[in-house]
Amino acid sequence: MNHVIEIDSAAADFIKQQGGAVTVRLSPRHGCCGGFANLAVAEAQSPNAIQHYQHHVQDNISIYIAPELAHQGLRIGVEGWWKLRHLYVDGAVIQSK
Repeated sequence: MNHVIEIDSAAADFIKQQGGAVTVRLSPRHGCCGGFANLAVAEAQSPNAIQHYQHHVQDNISIYIAPELAHQGLRIGVEGWWKLRHLYVDGAVIQSK
């Protein structure tokens, strides 16, 4: 596979604490004045329909990535505090619709 995914150490620890899998996909965000954009998101879980994702293992983490994001240089980080922690994705192009 040609994609490059960098997972910072704090995000890797968070993903492993949540079960060791991460899904990177596009998620629609609607604007206040119509239209929407697809933003890349990362979730610390396996996808419901794994057949729609490319899969590989990196540093003992199962990564499921949407095909439209597979060839972009992405970085996964974690932000927030305690139970409000969540993953984020840097480096993905926003796709407007």
